[in-house]
Amino acid sequence: MGEFDGKVALVTGAASGIGRASARLFAEAGAKVVVADIDRSGADETAALIAAAGGEALAVTVDVADGASVKAMVDAALERFGRLDIAHNNAGIMGAGADIIDMDDAVWQRGIDVMLTGVFLCMKHEIPHMIEQGGGVVVNTSSGAGLIGFPGQANYVAAKHGVIGLTKSAALEYIGRGVRVNAICPGTARSRMVDEWMDGSAEAEAEVAALHPIGRIAEPEEIARAALWLASDAASFVVGTALPVDGGYTVP
Repeated sequence: MGEFDGKVALVTGAASGIGRASARLFAEAGAKVVVADIDRSGADETAALIAAAGGEALAVTVDVADGASVKAMVDAALERFGRLDIAHNNAGIMGAGADIIDMDDAVWQRGIDVMLTGVFLCMKHEIPHMIEQGGGVVVNTSSGAGLIGFPGQANYVAAKHGVIGLTKSAALEYIGRGVRVNAICPGTARSRMVDEWMDGSAEAEAEVAALHPIGRIAEPEEIARAALWLASDAASFVVGTALPVDGGYTVP
């Protein structure tokens, strides 16, 4: 018997990286998984990997910055599986870096729309169904950059700080109605987004790894396991936390 047998987990940003690792680990632990991403081909690939390993998954296209798209994602999950027990709201983008006075307004807004408003919209449409069925768990992906500043990425840093505040508010609003809400704060993990950011440069990877006292960047599964723990009964008394999973990156 798997830890999440009989449960349904929804993971956004599941076409690659942490989201794909999370979706696959939830499936390995027995959950039926809704694999959601704006990249449908990547979502289909993740769902196929889950199916090949004997799990059950539904791939869904979603733009988390669009409320109608998020509602359609949740509706598709309920239509297919009849319930929603766990949501890992993980979708994110990196975007072009720039100092604040040089950042294009549209670049700023897109980061906020996807990484902060996207989490708000996901919870807005996920939590009512969890309440209706008697409970559930939400894990939001913030970042180490949600705990400290980082130059040249003000939109990313602001959005990820916002996710932590949003997580804390939601946690207090809904714990009394059976829904636990927490966040993870990853350090740098291998993903398509990070690979594109480093552009294949061994020097860039070494520089990023050096920011982490552990001396390397994470494998996506190392981050995803923290999300699974927060979603599990082992974390039943954990409410409203922002859990660093960052190889020491944010240690003072």
